[in-house]
Amino acid sequence: MASRLAIYLDLIRWSRPAGWLLLLWPTLSALWLAAGGFPGWHLLLVFTLGTVLMRSAGCCINDVADRDFDRHVQRTAQRPVTSGRVSARDALALGAVLALLAFGLVLTTNAATIAWSFAALAVAVLYPYAKRVVAMPQAVLGVAFSFGIPMAFAAVTGAVPPVAWLLLLGNLFWVLAYDTEYAMVDREDDLRIGIKTSAITLGRWDVAAIMAFYAAYLAVWGAVLSASNLGRFWMLGLAAAGAQALWHFGLIRSRSREGCFKAFRLNHWVGFAVFAGIALSV
Repeated sequence: MASRLAIYLDLIRWSRPAGWLLLLWPTLSALWLAAGGFPGWHLLLVFTLGTVLMRSAGCCINDVADRDFDRHVQRTAQRPVTSGRVSARDALALGAVLALLAFGLVLTTNAATIAWSFAALAVAVLYPYAKRVVAMPQAVLGVAFSFGIPMAFAAVTGAVPPVAWLLLLGNLFWVLAYDTEYAMVDREDDLRIGIKTSAITLGRWDVAAIMAFYAAYLAVWGAVLSASNLGRFWMLGLAAAGAQALWHFGLIRSRSREGCFKAFRLNHWVGFAVFAGIALSV
């Protein structure tokens, strides 16, 4: 039983929290902005637990969708579904249970949040298949990983104002930056098996594009925050995030697997810096 539990925890990447932290920080940033400060324990728990549950459900769906590709990629060949330790049916069943638990949390909010949760689920389900047809599937992931932003505003205000969509757009650029770093790790394997990724599409412009994505992310969020009548700590948060982006340039410029993967894994600190600046400013 303990061994089986360990396999399921591996399936949902329990020991690798960077994935759900990348989702959590922009969501909490939006929650604090929408509420003008601490949003209350109820919404904080709903969005924190919901983020962990949906990221875990997404791992289940993604691993089933990619099981025939993952066995040809060095980094993913031993994932539970690919290696046969978990059947596709069991992985999908677990994903469905996790998604239903997350939906149960959403049901404790309001009608607007519930309605937007269906759109968020649709994008999350579509993403694993986007890499078969879309030249830069990281853009689809960007939408999926940013949907907590409009949902946070909906939960607090009952509506999604234009500022939420601007924040989503800015966050999409951040996802493009860190998931292109991630794609650079597997570029040679993906070229061999025919997977489409931004690292392949951008070619020799990959590093320059990543830095441009970071700049666009910080510029859009900076423009929104400067117009939001906040305190000044958000500037320090963006400055800390920008300093990390420059450090990541040093990690990825040689395009080594180790450097690119390290940059990806540490990206959640970029999001944390922005969130901390916002939380101290509202």
